[in-house]
Amino acid sequence: MAIHTLSFMGLLCFMVGTVLSEFSAEDCWSLGLNKANLLCSSCEQLKSFHLGILKEHCLQCCQRDEDTHTVKRYAQARLEVCTCKFGVYPQIQAFVKSDRPSKFPNLQIKYVRGLDPIIKLMDKDGNIQDVLAIEKWDTDTVEEFLKTHLTSPDEEKEDYLRTNEI
Repeated sequence: MAIHTLSFMGLLCFMVGTVLSEFSAEDCWSLGLNKANLLCSSCEQLKSFHLGILKEHCLQCCQRDEDTHTVKRYAQARLEVCTCKFGVYPQIQAFVKSDRPSKFPNLQIKYVRGLDPIIKLMDKDGNIQDVLAIEKWDTDTVEEFLKTHLTSPDEEKEDYLRTNEI
């Protein structure tokens, strides 16, 4: 009896861990979901289209709707875009070609053939935390987003000094 209970508890823990986990951007893409653009409120509407079976995966791939006032900050960001798409996204071209990126020392610009514009947000070790599609953003929106969500190099130094106080 104890072995069955132990087996059941192990299975239950595995299932809870699976439900609470979140898929990576690559996992979501392989399921046909774009993590960068998918809002969790959209997952709630799947049942009305007789697609309720997709809801669990959808919830593991979606971006939480902006209902909280906490701002997540990132140590680094990389704006990726193809120069061949500049004609389609003139606002992104204007941002990239201006002096605005130089205001963000922890922002990289990377040209990737055929890619629509995205921003990859990373932790201090360069691990990708979030990926956002920015094709509908204008130059001011990109700049404001980076001001809000990127830590400044001064903040990182300050944290380091604070942890090593005598």
